[in-house]
Amino acid sequence: MKQSTKAVRMERHHKRFGGNGLNLVSLMDIFTILVFFLLVNSSSAQQLPSSKAVKLPESSAQQLPEETIILLVNNDQLLVQGRVIALVSDVLSTEGNLIQPLLDEMKIQAQSSFKENAEEEGLDVTIMGDKQIPYKLLRKVLATLSEANYTNISMAVMKKSDAQPINEE
Repeated sequence: MKQSTKAVRMERHHKRFGGNGLNLVSLMDIFTILVFFLLVNSSSAQQLPSSKAVKLPESSAQQLPEETIILLVNNDQLLVQGRVIALVSDVLSTEGNLIQPLLDEMKIQAQSSFKENAEEEGLDVTIMGDKQIPYKLLRKVLATLSEANYTNISMAVMKKSDAQPINEE
């Protein structure tokens, strides 16, 4: 069947200039977003939550923090994973070495942990304690954690700067 002149001209044009190719602009946009996402979410060091209410003590420790349950202790309250468990004033006014609300919460956290051999090895917890908290409070917190089978206890500290002061004589 014979084609019209317009159809012949269109066919010749499509042969010469080709058809639609792959649109690389949108593909490059997708990969750029993916690269930025991976860069932001793949840090080598575990970041502890920051709190303006807690001033951590300084140390020259080199070990990076692991992902564990975070117990934040400041001058006003005790928080586990960001939830208020008890007020410091109530804890200091009670007799004995155990903090019952903290003990109950840590047992709940222990049940939800998926660590094998938790009975023999104990569980992990990181304490972010203000450097001004009383020793009596810290002793009660440690006794309560020990009672709840949290034996691998880490204390969060601020790393001292590596810059040495220059002595000019």
